[in-house]
Amino acid sequence: MSSKNVEKHLQLSASLPSGSKKRLTKSKSSKRKVQEPTPIPAETIEVEDKQTVPAQVKAAEYDVEEAQNIVFKPNPGPQTFFLSASEREVLYGGAAGGGKSYAMLADPLHGLNDPHFSGLLVRHTTEELRELIQKSQELYPRAIPGIKWSERKSQWTSPQGGRLWMSYLDKDTDVTRYQGQAFNWIGFDELTQWNSPYAWDYMRSRLRSAHASDLGLYMRATTNPGGNGHAWVKKMFIDPSTAGSAFWATNIETGDTITFPKGHSKEGEPLFKRRFIPASLFDNPYLAEAGDYEAMLLSLPDHQRKQLLEGNWDINEGAAFPEFDRKIHVVDSFDVPDSWAKFRACDYGYGSYTGVLWFAVAPDEQLIVYREMYVSKVTASDLADLILEAEARDGTIRYGVLDSSLWHNRGDTGPSLAEQMNHKGCRWRPSDRSRGSRVSGKNEIHRRLQVDEFTEKPRLVFMDNCTNTIAQIPSIPLDKRNPEDVDTHAEDHLYDALRYGIMTRPRSSIWDYNPAKQRTGFQASDPSFGY
Repeated sequence: MSSKNVEKHLQLSASLPSGSKKRLTKSKSSKRKVQEPTPIPAETIEVEDKQTVPAQVKAAEYDVEEAQNIVFKPNPGPQTFFLSASEREVLYGGAAGGGKSYAMLADPLHGLNDPHFSGLLVRHTTEELRELIQKSQELYPRAIPGIKWSERKSQWTSPQGGRLWMSYLDKDTDVTRYQGQAFNWIGFDELTQWNSPYAWDYMRSRLRSAHASDLGLYMRATTNPGGNGHAWVKKMFIDPSTAGSAFWATNIETGDTITFPKGHSKEGEPLFKRRFIPASLFDNPYLAEAGDYEAMLLSLPDHQRKQLLEGNWDINEGAAFPEFDRKIHVVDSFDVPDSWAKFRACDYGYGSYTGVLWFAVAPDEQLIVYREMYVSKVTASDLADLILEAEARDGTIRYGVLDSSLWHNRGDTGPSLAEQMNHKGCRWRPSDRSRGSRVSGKNEIHRRLQVDEFTEKPRLVFMDNCTNTIAQIPSIPLDKRNPEDVDTHAEDHLYDALRYGIMTRPRSSIWDYNPAKQRTGFQASDPSFGY
């Protein structure tokens, strides 16, 4: 081949991606000026005996982000926030119809253009996985031309080498299939279908890469409220912070921020951030404008409608207090005036948890829970110190009410737990544990959660710093054997403290309850020890 023909061949080939063909046509005029060939980089050609040999020309780099904008354009608002989120762990969803599945499929596209990218997207069962694979087969070939699907491996591979597995995690033991593997990106679709956080926590240990600084490390999840895993997902993503706000990851059992351990170079520093991004049907104009899907959701039973249409995480099937509404019963924290009556209530536990609540009574008789304490493995004597320290600036605490079982002498002659706290100056009187008191207390909570027809405000509200109480009250289930009471096997320590407190007939007037003059069935014969 002559030198001119080689140059012409390279000129035509360089203008197309590798593998493309272009039909050659004859020139209309032999006098047509020949265009100078595009210079070829030195490393792409070989020179031997002064002969020019045509080189293999690389295909142009495919811009996956540009294709993503054309093939899949996220809806403004939550879907866009999800795809641009930088936090390590993000949950997207809430109501049905918010575009969760397509957002989950679109999120790993940012990394598939990198040969080092390794991602994993899971569903709970193989049947549910098939639907996700079908949607990916509609989206991925259009977003990334040349991407290949392997049915045997259940894996997508981009032309640049990025890989995305699509698999299932039916049982906790299924996580061992990924032992020793590393991923830059892990996604869980419909997270509340997992009964416990075991799979999520274990797969976090697979989130690592030698190229993490370039690609980042991300765990992503989508879900609606409800399902077997509703409680733990709510504790992990919903309860720690307001929706849409990033927060440091917390231990879902204790609520404490997860930090680097003692002896580490970063001892005490928080590990990573989480974020919950809520979405509703009305954030997805493709479904909302038609109105058919909304009509279907409106036809559902009350608790399902609130979960799937409103995205309400405080509603759970069988919940004891379905009337609880964060929009109504949670208020911003504020300094309680000194003139307002204040008191506290406590349900004590060492092996489990101790719940302490502080109450204030507004002039219109509204009851405000303004502080909580939720601790475990704390002795009664140490708890007294913690309580006195917490309320040091509260002014006068008129009285405290404590689980009456703490006055019991349990086969010894030493001071009871209540006596130990009274002796420290943290004064208490016993709660009402008479027959029927549990049912009466539950009914009183129902009454106070109602909106007063005169003040147009609920009779009971919680300041937003009482995160554990706000999480527990709407989630506590009914007793299946006795629908007039709550399930005592549930996490009910703060509920019991609330019940003890509201049954003390709190009032705000100048004729308020005076513990020194009140005559009840219980009389303390010893002012120091309280018995």
